[in-house]
Amino acid sequence: MSKHLFFLVFAVASSLALAEVTVTDDTGVTVRLSQPARRIVTLAPHLAETVFAAGAGDRLAGTVDYSDYPEAARSVPKVGGFSRLDLETIVALKPDLIIAWHSGNAPSDIDKLRGFGFPIYVSQPNRLEDIADEIERLGQLAGSSEAADAAACQFRTRLAGLQKQYGERPVVRMFYQIWKQPLSTIGGKQIISSVIRLCGGENVFGKLETIAPVISIEEVIAANPEAIIASGMDEARPEWLDDWKRWPTISAVARGNLFFVPPDFIQRHTPRLLDGAEQLCRQLEIARSKRTK
Repeated sequence: MSKHLFFLVFAVASSLALAEVTVTDDTGVTVRLSQPARRIVTLAPHLAETVFAAGAGDRLAGTVDYSDYPEAARSVPKVGGFSRLDLETIVALKPDLIIAWHSGNAPSDIDKLRGFGFPIYVSQPNRLEDIADEIERLGQLAGSSEAADAAACQFRTRLAGLQKQYGERPVVRMFYQIWKQPLSTIGGKQIISSVIRLCGGENVFGKLETIAPVISIEEVIAANPEAIIASGMDEARPEWLDDWKRWPTISAVARGNLFFVPPDFIQRHTPRLLDGAEQLCRQLEIARSKRTK
């Protein structure tokens, strides 16, 4: 082999090696792409948002219903809802990467898509710190690491600021309510529990292993939280939050500590979760201010 041909082969091999991407997802599975993804399908609204945060929104070929942030996500073709995927539409889009939600998508759907030969990255960030890591990994998969790394750095800086501000505050025992019927909350491994800890709060149901356990009114009364924070379905404070006023023996009710955080700011595993954290932290400060001396 001539010297010139050797260097040509070496250059080609090097460029191919540099194009390969290897990332480990949140379930410990290694995802390998021969080159950065150019046609990505996300299977949950928050995953589309995170792809945009990672600087790869222009690579989105499909996503699910309610993928509405940022505005550009609304125009991305939809492939059903995260719990009722249209597998035929996904296949027809010919994605070179599918990003799935471990606790939201049906395992059978993920298995079927994997069986079709699609590379699948499974996401399940359970701590605030995991969001920055995920932004970086999605940036690697999409070839947008420069933008992704900058976004991850910004997230970590903002998170550190909140930790410094609220990390040493007196603990507030609180109940986070997802919904009224069935009455449901979050377990200790759900990422909102990480937000609660950030703000100096204690999830009264934090010892439960289930991500979104169903509980009873009697259990809430027995737990006697100092604050109750609800999310609901949209930007409006849910009317059912005031139903707790029927039980004035609960400290949260007696002190008027019934609060609301919009679900898009607290229930999506995205950088906007820090917006929700700021609101929740301020609300727990209000609860502290109402304590008797």
